[in-house]
Amino acid sequence: MSPGDLTRDQPRSRATGPVLQRPVQRSSLREQIAGALREEMMAGRLPAGTHFTVKEIAELYGVSATPVREALVDLTALDLLWMEPNRGFTVPLLCWSDFLDIIEARTLVVDGMFRRMTGRMGRIDWDRLPSLQRRADTAVRAARAGQLDVLVGCDRRFWGELAGLMGNRKLSDYLDWLRVQYWIFAAPYLRGRQDIAQFCWSGHLELTERIAARDRAAVHRLLISYNQQSLEQMAVLCGEPLDDLDLTGFLQDHPEGVPHQRQPS
Repeated sequence: MSPGDLTRDQPRSRATGPVLQRPVQRSSLREQIAGALREEMMAGRLPAGTHFTVKEIAELYGVSATPVREALVDLTALDLLWMEPNRGFTVPLLCWSDFLDIIEARTLVVDGMFRRMTGRMGRIDWDRLPSLQRRADTAVRAARAGQLDVLVGCDRRFWGELAGLMGNRKLSDYLDWLRVQYWIFAAPYLRGRQDIAQFCWSGHLELTERIAARDRAAVHRLLISYNQQSLEQMAVLCGEPLDDLDLTGFLQDHPEGVPHQRQPS
């Protein structure tokens, strides 16, 4: 059996192992397999709790066990899989508190990007702006159409391009890891719904326009709004209350260039 023989909506179970769809298209076999599995998890087609072995993945892709084992170990090192000695690998279960940590970390890092934009405009790689605009357009189209499988990839590439404007590879890599974690948590709640578009942020173009206009205050407001909206939307899908959650420490706008200070309790 190969991934192409499987239908996109074929049922899965923990007992029968994963159902995979994304074809392998990257440079090395090890990277191809790791990338394909990561995209399956981001799209919610390989949900939390799915257990599989090296042999199962090798048979699905029709390859030897060595590159599969290397790919799975790579994903485990990124905390995208759990390895069970002598049993195989499991897609980890991210809980609501994990999601809150993702949102907080993303907000703090992006807030740092905002402050860097404020004081170091000359170091931003503006040559990447046309590519960012193209990424934004495709992401918005997918979000408004509720095309989850398309959106997860487009959205990830958009934010990667945005981070690339700052010219900091480490920052870009970390934000990408957070983006992958975000979709691994969110996609299973969205998959199969008829109203996906209502739960997908589509402000990519507006954000890009504000960046192009060098409107730093507006950029920051949009980023804060984006993270707030992400949190509120997922709270609805997960049935989690926000009333008792203190968001003032990391989801609050502040004057341009002046970091927000948490008020003493």
